[in-house]
Amino acid sequence: MNMPETTPPPIGPAAPWLAPMAGFTDLPFRLLCRERGCAAAVTEMVSAKGLCFDSKGTVDLLATRPEDAPVIVQLFGSEEECLKRAMDILLERGFAYFDLNAGCPAPKVVKTGAGAALLKKPALLARLAAVMAERAGRGRAGVKLRLGSSPENPVYLDLPARLEDAGAAWLALHPRFTSQGFSGKADRKALALFKQACRVPVIASGDLFTASDAAACLRETGVDGVMFARGALYDPGVFSRLLRLLEGDPSGETNASGPEIAATIRRHAELARRYGSGRRSLLKMRTAAPRYIRDLPGSRLLRVRLCRCNSWEELEDIAAALEREDSFFPPGETGGKE
Repeated sequence: MNMPETTPPPIGPAAPWLAPMAGFTDLPFRLLCRERGCAAAVTEMVSAKGLCFDSKGTVDLLATRPEDAPVIVQLFGSEEECLKRAMDILLERGFAYFDLNAGCPAPKVVKTGAGAALLKKPALLARLAAVMAERAGRGRAGVKLRLGSSPENPVYLDLPARLEDAGAAWLALHPRFTSQGFSGKADRKALALFKQACRVPVIASGDLFTASDAAACLRETGVDGVMFARGALYDPGVFSRLLRLLEGDPSGETNASGPEIAATIRRHAELARRYGSGRRSLLKMRTAAPRYIRDLPGSRLLRVRLCRCNSWEELEDIAAALEREDSFFPPGETGGKE
């Protein structure tokens, strides 16, 4: 069931991606980031087995819109036949681009033999990557990796040739070991070595909290592109900030202002109400919006209000306070950094 050859989604310094994040990169958030300069977005990781058994929760993760394109579906699983069936289902539904998760360190994923557990089985990892590439067609499937299971077992330099031969069109690397989770620092030296070992484009992930972080990563490692994860959760405008920095505009280094954050919250709420699921969407906003103001001086009380927000009207009241910018400092507190 091979598809025609095609080029991969846009990959380059000026084409930043939104990384896959379970519980976060749903359709409303992807659209929010796309409007702010994201060139391609990856779904929350989707279970191949869940697709095979038509799990409603799994199917819900695949909600998309034309303006969400190009969207990359990230699959996780460790069984070849199940992955084949999952790919066929996705292709029948019109999806064109895919990513194999070989980097998730979550115990519930690793214990099934999927995610970062595949780093311990390079031959199986390569076979799964080949299944995706063969089903999708050349240029349509990539793999997201870590450095290895632990510092005692670094495999990242051994994998590029295997995965390229399997048909991977790009490789994304989060330069930490599985045992680290998200602790310590992303290893940019390892990322640079990985790039040198690859013939296909390399996309960097890990510790890209700001546009400046991403610009430095591109400069220091020679990678082809970057994908923002936590950086996008803190500031969905990080994509456009990177583009400005790359064009020589120093405004890309500035933090979002109160009015800018207010506009982000309002737009996210609008998308969540339109494409989300009612009360659950509001609860998600209670998690998302406090991150947007985490670095805004004097915003402590508003963060508390956001975490307790019980209606869309109250969320709008908070956005209005942010828009006024200097109206939310508690008594005796100045605009100094918290």
